[in-house]
Amino acid sequence: MKTTLIDGFTPAKFDKEIAGNLLLESATEDEVRAQKFLIGVRNEDGDIYRLIGATKHNSFTNAVEELEDLELTDELADMDGTTHEGCDAIFRQE
Repeated sequence: MKTTLIDGFTPAKFDKEIAGNLLLESATEDEVRAQKFLIGVRNEDGDIYRLIGATKHNSFTNAVEELEDLELTDELADMDGTTHEGCDAIFRQE
């Protein structure tokens, strides 16, 4: 899976946990957006500051499970098949 921090947005305080729990390869924003599945992560201000891209559904599912294990909430969990802001899942801290 590939990831990037979006310029101009402050990483969330819990960002180190994401980097520590998921096997992520740093890439450009364009490379991440080119992946089949896209996960956004919001900071405390509500801005999507990190994108995670996965090429396979299995990788996407694993990433979602890891983020849920960090007690993050997927805003799109109840909207199966719906994308928002270009993402298949958007995680934030409650």
